[in-house]
Amino acid sequence: MSNLLAFPMYAVDRADTRALWLAVKGLLAARGVSVDRDPGWPEFDLLTHWQQPALVLSQTCGYPLVTQLPEVQVVGCFHYAAPGCEGFQYRSFLVVREEDRHLTLADFRGRRAVCNAPDSQSGYNALRKKVAPLASDGPFFAQTSFSGSHRQSLIDVKRGAGDIAAIDCVTWALLQRHEPERLKGLTVIDHTPLTPGLPLITSTNTPPDMLNALRDALHALVSSPEHRAVCDAALINGFSAVTRQAYASLLA
Repeated sequence: MSNLLAFPMYAVDRADTRALWLAVKGLLAARGVSVDRDPGWPEFDLLTHWQQPALVLSQTCGYPLVTQLPEVQVVGCFHYAAPGCEGFQYRSFLVVREEDRHLTLADFRGRRAVCNAPDSQSGYNALRKKVAPLASDGPFFAQTSFSGSHRQSLIDVKRGAGDIAAIDCVTWALLQRHEPERLKGLTVIDHTPLTPGLPLITSTNTPPDMLNALRDALHALVSSPEHRAVCDAALINGFSAVTRQAYASLLA
């Protein structure tokens, strides 16, 4: 089976995502790690993609990592130059319509939340933990629906199909840059605590020497002037070789 390399999680701008893919492919090739095909985007649903035996490098969400992907190896985590990020950690913004800008989270008791997916850290698990102290006497929201993506969650809140959504702060920053019209009429009223950012993963079959090469390539990506423009476009400004243990807190 061909080796697989993909960056599916923050592909707001396809040209920028492809430029990142090409840069990493070149850095891996220089270290003896070949990527045999150029899919651009995963051919399967994401969970199947992340479980591919030949997966060289991809990016997942922390919650699927700790709940559905016990076998994959964690390569590390990018740092992002987006408001809300600190080092390799990130958070979610709680987004509502402008008309509700004066409200606090507690004021949304009995209203409708929109989440991207039930296995999302930024869109679901972070929001669930944020409202838990407010929900001691029963469900906090009258309804929780799942939209399929952060972008669709924003659309649903904007058109009144929901009242509040938790949005990954990196996605929010990328949409501000590339699709600002999508955010008109929406505002941030709060944020969730910092948690480790989206993990970069590789197959359980990846040997230790290749894992080291992956980490070396990613360190080179974020430190080389040659790749600064690619990283800036993707809001990447660092890399940490964190391990799976860093994500254990997501299950708390």
